[in-house]
Amino acid sequence: MSSQITCVGWVGKGVAKETPDKVELSQEELQRIITEAKEELGELAAEEEEEEDEGIAEQTPDSNTAEVAEVPKDENEEEKEEDDELAEYGLDKYDEEDAVTANLGDSLAGLTVFSSNEEDPYITLKDTDQYEREDFQIKPSDNLILTGRAEKDCCNLEIYVYNSEEDSLYVHHDILLPAYPLCVEWLNFDPNPGEGPANYAAVGNMTPQIDVWDLDVVDCLEPAFSLGSKKASKKKKKSKKGAAAAAEPVEGHTDAVLDLSWNKLVRNVLASGSADDTVILWDLSQGKPATTLRRHTDKVQTLSFHPFEAQTLISGSYDKTAVLYDCRSPDSSYRTWRFSGQVERLVWNHFSPCNFLASTEDGFVYCLDARSDKPVFTLRAHDEEVSGLDLSSQIKGCLVTSSADKHVKIWDILGNKPNLVHSRDMKMGVLFCAACCPDLPFVYAFGGQKDGLRVWDISDVAAVAEVFGSRERLVLNTGSQASSSTAATADMEVS
Repeated sequence: MSSQITCVGWVGKGVAKETPDKVELSQEELQRIITEAKEELGELAAEEEEEEDEGIAEQTPDSNTAEVAEVPKDENEEEKEEDDELAEYGLDKYDEEDAVTANLGDSLAGLTVFSSNEEDPYITLKDTDQYEREDFQIKPSDNLILTGRAEKDCCNLEIYVYNSEEDSLYVHHDILLPAYPLCVEWLNFDPNPGEGPANYAAVGNMTPQIDVWDLDVVDCLEPAFSLGSKKASKKKKKSKKGAAAAAEPVEGHTDAVLDLSWNKLVRNVLASGSADDTVILWDLSQGKPATTLRRHTDKVQTLSFHPFEAQTLISGSYDKTAVLYDCRSPDSSYRTWRFSGQVERLVWNHFSPCNFLASTEDGFVYCLDARSDKPVFTLRAHDEEVSGLDLSSQIKGCLVTSSADKHVKIWDILGNKPNLVHSRDMKMGVLFCAACCPDLPFVYAFGGQKDGLRVWDISDVAAVAEVFGSRERLVLNTGSQASSSTAATADMEVS
């Protein structure tokens, strides 16, 4: 498997710490981490052995077959061949002095030595440490891009620095992940009382556990905190064995976490959708599930909190439905829509707060009004699943989709009449994700099957500049308090 970018997310300008902290572990901490890792690996190995013992009967070797050993060559013949091969190098005279270079001073007479690189006219790069220090610092004009990278033998969360003014993009640092990453969500809530806004990334992966990493710390080996347990799925499997397992209920998911959505208005709430068919609302201040929603009958692949209404959440599933919840009473206040295929992505239209967009595995994009059962419009966007779906952060009507058909398409959906502006084969194989920069409305990040992260300023395309270049920019301001939602909604309706 070549290197894949499975998920992508942005961090706004001015959020990250200017000079991130570096982890320095004591011997005791390092020993503890190593011991825990060994125990975990031991448990995994023991479980694998159990499964093999249960599922596979041992096969005895056939007594009639015998191993045939190769007849060795005569030892003297081998030695003779080796001597012939090495003779040309004259190794037997290796220690004899060469008369020409016997005097060491003569051989070094032509070398000039400078006391420092500053004095040497041939060294133009004077101080590499200075350049490294500059790259390590994060400027107020830098955006961070979070990417889940999966390779054959390891998985990483890579933190890129992107600066549009300097046209620079590089990996600032990376974090080794325990399993294949499926989703990433930025959040700034710190569960430690008395602490200010944080800079965290929550990562969902093929295990039931959600790990939350501190982006302002470099070289960290452990997450800042975790939600749920990796052992949840193992407990589920073992429970079939009967007696011993009538066990305690598991707090959290029991299968892979497929998507995450952080509530920007009630900042201690994070929603997660899982392959166990459930949606969990986590209370980050307690580190425990507050509510579990069970309205789907198959894997929950996508979910999104409303940008201005703290209580409103929507989720989409393999069961070809999307469900809208009022989280204050989710068991009684919900609405369901059914689609032609599995729901791949959901996104709220922050310019028309009652509308949301849904993409499906059969290439369609639907626009729906949360107050109505019928779609506002239906668009056949791609030939295969629409895996990436995101509206411009500031340009009204600008929609970008990416697909397993390897293409990115830019649409103008102003007036609910979708019109294709531009289409491009990204040469990245199957595309997995797309996300718009919160500060730069034409800059999108894409991840796919090959060629790593791709950042594209779509305004470089003449057709895009012509359609959207003169359109008014509306800057979102969701605020940090739920009480600001009404005012924000009113602001967004004014174009």
